[in-house]
Amino acid sequence: MSAILTTNLPFPVFRRGKVRDVYDLGNRLLIVATDRISAFDCIMPEGIPDKGRILTQVANFWFEATRDILPNHLEATEVEDFPAELKPYAEQLRGRAILVRRTAPLPVECVVRGYLAGSGLKEYERTGTVCGIPLPAGLRNADQLPGPIFTPSTKAEEGHDENIDFSAMVKLIGREMAVRVKEMSLALYGRGRELAQERGILLADTKFEFGLLENGELILIDEALTPDSSRYWLADGWQPGANPPSLDKQFLRDYLEALPDWNKLPPAPHLPEAVIQGVRSRYLDLATRFGIQV
Repeated sequence: MSAILTTNLPFPVFRRGKVRDVYDLGNRLLIVATDRISAFDCIMPEGIPDKGRILTQVANFWFEATRDILPNHLEATEVEDFPAELKPYAEQLRGRAILVRRTAPLPVECVVRGYLAGSGLKEYERTGTVCGIPLPAGLRNADQLPGPIFTPSTKAEEGHDENIDFSAMVKLIGREMAVRVKEMSLALYGRGRELAQERGILLADTKFEFGLLENGELILIDEALTPDSSRYWLADGWQPGANPPSLDKQFLRDYLEALPDWNKLPPAPHLPEAVIQGVRSRYLDLATRFGIQV
């Protein structure tokens, strides 16, 4: 079983991200999810077999499950519905590609946290706040917050995203738009948390991206509630004070954090087969729990 690390279709490349290759088809974009995986902003040398297909199908599930809250960029998800010029590449694209509307992306990532973890935990331990939002004293790793909080960040083309407070977001996109995307982010997180809880999963946090159509309409873009962009914990293994068993990238992060000789800068270390399969099995487990066929 091999991983697809790159694609080389005969169309103009719009951009290559950490995971997705995006092709310019004029007023639409073709987004192809490869099997690349990144951590600490570094792309690993090895991919995770089937990861791109899993991510695409999970995101498509959530785009459909949240369509009533906010429209999204999807135009076609099945290769049979793609334009004729894509038909010769149907087998390469099947299950891992989507055709989307082109937008002007907002220059922020919209993070919602329901539990204390990751960079939020590190900031809280220093200051008692997350993105400038004061939290009660005495919280531990993986504690549930009193209520979900909206914690935006910059969207860096290179290097690390940086957490910002709401006032900084207002300066970037204006108050009216900032209020709107905060409202939408919290509503989308609420839907995700609700459907996850029904399946014995806790949605600890997630991030969304938004774009504007030519008429100014706000829509959901990029990915939605995938194990790449979210923390998913098994509810029956959740215990505040420690990292709960997860169905996301935390398994990879934990492995990398334990390495004595990697400084989290490129080049990334090679991954042993046990780690590759460990990530793959967790992503597949998440998809299966939502009834998603991969």
